[in-house]
Amino acid sequence: MTNTEVRTGQDVLRIALRRNVGAMASGTLLMGSYQAAETAVPILLGVIVEYALRGGRLGSLGLALLALGLVMATVSYSWRFGMRILQKANTTEAHRWRVEVADRGLQPVARDVGLKSGEVLTIATEDADQTADIIEVVPLLVSSLVSVVITGVVLAVISVPLGVLVFVGTAAILSVLSVMSRRIGASTQVQQAKVARAGAKVSDLIAGLRPLHGFGGSYAAFQAYRRVSTEAKKQSIVVARVNGVYAGASLALNSLLAAAVTLWAGYLTFQGTIGIGELVMAVGLAQFLIEPLKLFSEMPKYVMIARASAERMALVLAAPPLMTPGVEVPGPDGGLEVKALTHGTLRDLTFSVRPGEFVAIAAYQPQAAAELASVLSVDVPPSSYSGVVRVAKQEIAALTIESVRTHLLVNPSHHEVFAGTLRDNVDPSGTSTLVEEAVEAAMLTDVVALHSDGLDYAVRDRGANLSGGQRQRLSLARALAADPEILVLHDPTTAVDAVTEQLIARNVTALRRGRTTVVITSSPALLDVADRVIVLDDGAVTGEGTHRELLGRDSSYQLAVAR
Repeated sequence: MTNTEVRTGQDVLRIALRRNVGAMASGTLLMGSYQAAETAVPILLGVIVEYALRGGRLGSLGLALLALGLVMATVSYSWRFGMRILQKANTTEAHRWRVEVADRGLQPVARDVGLKSGEVLTIATEDADQTADIIEVVPLLVSSLVSVVITGVVLAVISVPLGVLVFVGTAAILSVLSVMSRRIGASTQVQQAKVARAGAKVSDLIAGLRPLHGFGGSYAAFQAYRRVSTEAKKQSIVVARVNGVYAGASLALNSLLAAAVTLWAGYLTFQGTIGIGELVMAVGLAQFLIEPLKLFSEMPKYVMIARASAERMALVLAAPPLMTPGVEVPGPDGGLEVKALTHGTLRDLTFSVRPGEFVAIAAYQPQAAAELASVLSVDVPPSSYSGVVRVAKQEIAALTIESVRTHLLVNPSHHEVFAGTLRDNVDPSGTSTLVEEAVEAAMLTDVVALHSDGLDYAVRDRGANLSGGQRQRLSLARALAADPEILVLHDPTTAVDAVTEQLIARNVTALRRGRTTVVITSSPALLDVADRVIVLDDGAVTGEGTHRELLGRDSSYQLAVAR
C-alpha cells in the first residue's frame, strides 16, 4: 500500500473490505445460515404443534423432530465456523493496519499532522482494532437482515398485517437508532483524540522522568498529565453515557416491536383468524426477533465507530513524508562525505571519511554534535539544509530509506532499551553473527555474567532494571552487532568509567577494523585510537590531525578534551 491509496477514513474502510472479500463472503453465508436456522426453529415448533392438534401420524411427527434436530445442528456449526472465519479475518486485518501505522510512525511524516509518538501508538492499537471490526460488522448486518426478512415473510403468510408490522417497525427502529449512532461516532472520535493526547503526554513524561527529577519539574509535569487524563476520562464517561442510552433505546424499541407482534397474533387467534400452531409460530418468531433486531440495530453504531477510527488512521497513513526517498542504493564503497553542510548551528561543514577509516569528531558544542547526528541519520530531510551528504559516493537524498538504514547506522546518544532480553536488545532481528563479539567489545560481559540467565536475562521497558552505564553499553553492543558498512556513534561512553572507556575504545577499533566508523565524542580514549580527529567548533571544522598531534599544537583542543 502506498500513501496515495489512503486519503480519508473511507479509503481505509474500502481497502479493509476489499482485502477480506473472500472471508466476508464465507462468513456471511455461514452466519446467514445460522440466522435462517434460528428462524426455522419457532416455525418448525409451530408446524409440530399444529400437526399434533390435527391428529397427525407419529412417524410424521418423528420426521419433524428429526428436522428440528438438523436445524439445531446447523445453528451450532454455522455459528461456530462463521465466527471463526470472521474473527480470524478481523484479527489479521487489525494486525495489517497496526504494522502499516507503525511503519509510517517510524518514518518522518508531515509536520502539520501534529501527532506525538503516544498518539501514533494509540492509533496503531485501539483505532486499528476498531477499524478492523468492519470485517465482522458487514456479515453480521447482512445475516441479521436475512432473519428479519424471513420472519417478516413467514408472519405475512400467517397474516399480512403481522408481516407489515415487522417491516415497518424495523425501518422505524433503524431510523431512530441511525440518528443516535451519529452522536456516538462524533463522541467516540473526540474521546479517541483525547485518549491519544493523554498517551502522548505520559510517553513524554516517562521519557523525561529523570531530567524532571533533576530540576524539580516532576510535580508540574504530573499536573499537566492529570489535566489531559481528566479530559480523556470525562469524554469517556460521555461516550459511555451515549452508548448506554443507545443500548437502552435499542432494547426498548426491539422489545416493543416483539410485544406488538405477540399481542396482535394473540388477538388474531382470539378472533379465530389463525390457529394455535400459527400462534405458537408467531409468538416464537416475535421472541426470536429481539436478538437479530438488537444485532441489526447495533450495526450503525459500530460502523460509526469504525469510521471514526479509520479517519484517525488516515491522518498518519495519508501524511506525506518530510522527504521523498530516492530510488538508488549505495555502491560497495563505504566512504562518507559531507560537503558545505549548513543546518542549525552547523556552518559550511565539510569533511570526508575514507572507506575503512576510523574517524573521531570532537565537537565542542553538544548542539552541533546532535545536529550532525540527526542529519546523518536522515531524521532531517535534505530539503531542510543546504549542502550535500554522500554515502558511498551517492547523495543521501537519492538513496532509498531502506538502503540508507542498511548501509549507514547512526547510534544515538539516548540509549533506547526495550522490554525483552539482553539478547533481544543486542540482536533484535535475530540474524547477527557478531553477538558474542559485540558484547565483549562493548564491555557488556560483566552484565551477562552477573545473571544466571546470561544473555537471556529479562530487561524491563526502557532498561528500568539496568544502570545508565549498562544501558549505554547495551546500546553500543546493538550497534556493533548490526555491523553496518558505515557506523556513526554519538557519545557512546559518557556513562562509563575511565578504565572501561579505555577498554571499549580498543575493542571497538579492533572489531570495526576494515569498516568505516565515525565517533562523535570528546572522550580522550576514543579520540586517541582514531586514525584521524576532526575538530568541530562553532559549527565548522577548525582543525584536523591525530589526537596527539592536536594535543601538542592546539590549546583549545587540550582544554576541550582534557579530563
